[in-house]
Amino acid sequence: MEDSTNTAAIHALNRIMELELAGVVKYTHYSLMVYGYNRIPIVSWMKGNADESLTHAHKAGELVTLLGGHPSLKIGSLLETEKHDIGDILRESLEHEKNALSAYYDLLKIVEGQSVLLEEYAREMIVNEEMHLDEVNKMMRRPGDTAAFKG
Repeated sequence: MEDSTNTAAIHALNRIMELELAGVVKYTHYSLMVYGYNRIPIVSWMKGNADESLTHAHKAGELVTLLGGHPSLKIGSLLETEKHDIGDILRESLEHEKNALSAYYDLLKIVEGQSVLLEEYAREMIVNEEMHLDEVNKMMRRPGDTAAFKG
């Protein structure tokens, strides 16, 4: 890979790492703020997302070092809306997943045709993030509503 592509890829991977680390914090926080009779399965789902975000951050950091870069110590945006209704939490989750998906698409644009390793990584993560979006999308629908959520 050319030096400029390598530098851009490192920057994109660090952004991904920051977003995924923010996901760890957000999903952990959300898991603590769920109340009501559906708490147990939703908390379990949130904790699973937090664990997966940490795994994704670690993977992005490993690729940064593979490329000779320095992994970021920053964490993505952690705005607290003070809204803890499950609908609000899911809307925030949806926005977070959209941002992560966009970051993976950005990486793919940078490395396409330059690195099979990074291309395959980006594609795998895009599939993963699109599946997360679908999960949240389905959770936001009313029972019996088969139309995609517009949000």
